[in-house]
This record gives sequence, C-alpha cells and structure tokens, in this order.
Amino acid sequence: MAKKYEFDYDLIVIGSGAGGSAAANIVASEGKNVAIIESDAFGGDSPNWSDVPIKSLLHAAHLYDEAMHGARFGLRSATLGYNYPSIRAWKDLAVKRTGAGGNRRYYESQGISTFSDTAHFLSPNEVTVNRRHLSASNFLIATGSSWIIPDITGLDKVKYLTPRTILEEIRPPKSLLIIGGGDTGIEIAQLMATFGTKVYIAEKAGRLLPHRDSEVGDLMERILSEQKGVTVLTHSRVVSVEKDGLAKKVIVSRADIEKSIRVDEVLVAAGRAPTVDLGLENAGVKFTAKGIDVNDHLQTNVRHIFAAGDVLGRGNHTHTALLESRVVANNILHRTKITPDYTATPEIVFTNPEIASVGLSEDDCLKRDLSINKAVAPLNIIARSNTSDFRDGFVKIITDKKGAILGASIVAPHAGEMIHELALAVKYGLTAAQVADTPHAFLSWSEAIRVAAGKLS
Repeated sequence: MAKKYEFDYDLIVIGSGAGGSAAANIVASEGKNVAIIESDAFGGDSPNWSDVPIKSLLHAAHLYDEAMHGARFGLRSATLGYNYPSIRAWKDLAVKRTGAGGNRRYYESQGISTFSDTAHFLSPNEVTVNRRHLSASNFLIATGSSWIIPDITGLDKVKYLTPRTILEEIRPPKSLLIIGGGDTGIEIAQLMATFGTKVYIAEKAGRLLPHRDSEVGDLMERILSEQKGVTVLTHSRVVSVEKDGLAKKVIVSRADIEKSIRVDEVLVAAGRAPTVDLGLENAGVKFTAKGIDVNDHLQTNVRHIFAAGDVLGRGNHTHTALLESRVVANNILHRTKITPDYTATPEIVFTNPEIASVGLSEDDCLKRDLSINKAVAPLNIIARSNTSDFRDGFVKIITDKKGAILGASIVAPHAGEMIHELALAVKYGLTAAQVADTPHAFLSWSEAIRVAAGKLS
C-alpha cells in the first residue's frame, strides 16, 4: 500500500485579514496544523487602514461638527478648535484597542505558524515564501484587494493619495479632489470637509453612491454640498493631472466641456481590484483580473484550494469576508459542505447621517423584473427629529406584491443600528404589516421604520 504523502500543514491561509483570520483560528482550534502568510501588516485592510481607522476619525469629526453647531441648543462653541495630531493619536489608539491590526503575535499564541512575505504557488500543494517551500493539504486564498489606480494622464508623475495613505497625513489638505463618489469617497469627503478642507468629488455616474437607491445619492449630494461646501461633479471624468507649483492642476471633463481645478492633493477612491498575482496558474486555479472563481462551497476548480473575501471580486464587506471564512473552515473540517447565506447582509456607510441598506434596491428589483411596492418615510415626520433638530433623512422599504419585505434603505443618525430590524425582516420573509404591528419605542429613530412599513400594510 502506497504511503500517504505528508504535507507541512493541514491548511495554509494566504492573507490575514477578515477572509483568512476566522478560518485559520477555527481550523487551528480543532488541533490542525495551520500556517498563515501575510505580505503586508497582519490583520489586513480593515483594522489597519480602512474600517477601524477611518471610522475612528469620522467619530471625532462628527463630535467636532455637532459641537460646532451647538449654538442652536444654547451651547457656546464659537471658539472650539481641534488638534489634528491628537486626533491622529486617537485613531492610532482605536486601532490598537481593537487588537486585530498588526496581530502577528496573536496567531502565534494560537499555535499558528506565521510568515511575512508574498506567497507564490509552485504547484497545487506547494507555495514559496521567503525562499522557503511550504506544502499543505488545503489552502485558503484571502489576499483581499487594493485600490485601482485609474489610467489618467500624468497621474503617475505626481504624488497622489489613497484612502490608505491619507490616514497618515500630518494635517488635512487645504483642498482635495477625490476621484470616485462611492462609499469610501464620500466618507473621506465628509471627514476632510469637516476639518476645513475644500473638497471636490468627481464621479463618472449620474449621482453619488450609484450602487444604492437614487434617493440616497441625491440626499447625500445635497447634504455634502449645502452643509460642507463640497463641490460634487457627477457625469465627470478626470482627464489629466499635473504639478502646478506646490499644488496640482486637474482637468475634469463633463458633458465634453473641460474644466481646470487647482487643488493641493488628489485622492484616488475609484474602486478596488482583487489581488490575484500569486502564481495561481501554477496551481491550475481559474481566475481573471476581476477575481477568483469559486463554487457555492467557496472551492476553486482545484477542490482543496478555497478562496474568500475581496479576492472573489464581489466588492465584499468585512462581515461578509468573515462569514465566508467561517464557511471555508467548516468545509475543510467536515464532510458535509455548507454554503454562505448572503441574504440580508447589511451595508453601512459611516457618514453623518449614516447610510444603511439591506436586501434588494429598487434598481435590483427593476433588473429582475419584479413587481414591487415601495414607501418612503421622511425623518422629519417623527418626534425624534424635533428633539434632536435633525431633519435630513428617510426610511425606504420595498416589498413584493404580497407585502413581504425585499429590501430597505435608511439615511439617518444611527442608521447602522436601525437596519438590523429590516435585515431580520428580509431574512425571514416578514411582511411590512408585521413590522408595522411591532411596537416601536416613542422618540426612537426607529419609529420611521414603523411609519414606512405602515404605508405598505
């Protein structure tokens, strides 16, 4: 009888972010021999350069903004100021407190071998890292994604910022042009504008946040322009960037008319591309520049090689990558395979007001040719809007013709917390009437959910 080949590890995880971390921990906790390879900072994008640091900076900005506008409540705040190095120190503390950023020692404490460099497949069961050859019976590719640098004349000849590098700036720039009006673009626009930066946003689509319901993008454009002085340029394409003394001259094309804008800094936030440059062809794994192909069990065409998170090219969120990572762990450890359930996965943008959505958008329903009913409840019809003096926002609910909730969008303070009620409704097929019949506490923002649901029941 032929001897079974012995590998160095039961599982090698490539990437220590959300898509890789859960699987590494779960499989190691079952007594398996696990290694994790990370080419950048351990913990990946979310705790080091995106979710945690950006949201901690936004929290400080929201506090500052609220205090600056405190006169209407009788608060004397005209002399309020800020110290940006101290705000950055707060951001660094928040990153440290989460414990997920730069957490190589944590993995080692769990008995997981760690390697710091780029992994490259040599064969379906072997990779090289730091000139070492490592073999495993299973692999999980969780290399994530990185910001796409658009093909713009002159961009490669000037210093530009990304949502990662702007976090390390010593102070907010006096003026900033952001290429891309998606989730991250408008978060950074509001963050910088709150601290006094003159911000321009150039977005190719006809509105900000083009992947969300039209009411969301329209309202956020009005809030950013009227309250923060942000100049929003939709239907706009950045043609070229060049140095202009210490500043940059940006040419933006809109309806075939070119406009020149002079700014201190340019920030690229026009989408992300999966990181697939790791010798996948040597392992026989099918992939394209848009991501790695997987089946319902998150297996590639090479069955012992799995993939999860942003490398799939689906524009995932951190909580989705964690879900996929847990699914991969199960499918490595157990004969009975499971599939990730993406139903009712909430999406949140941490602006002020927050933006949250779940389920199908109106555009999604139109593409699927679904017959729907919809209702919008503006925040200014509930009592909380009076006590908080906040009137910009709404709850929108979409149902099928039988009243079952298909999707929802919320723009409101604490929308990220409010959305989970509607996520439950989407996941378990609740009707608008059932949500409307559920008591909602007086003077909570969630009363707007009851009102919107009531319009559909």
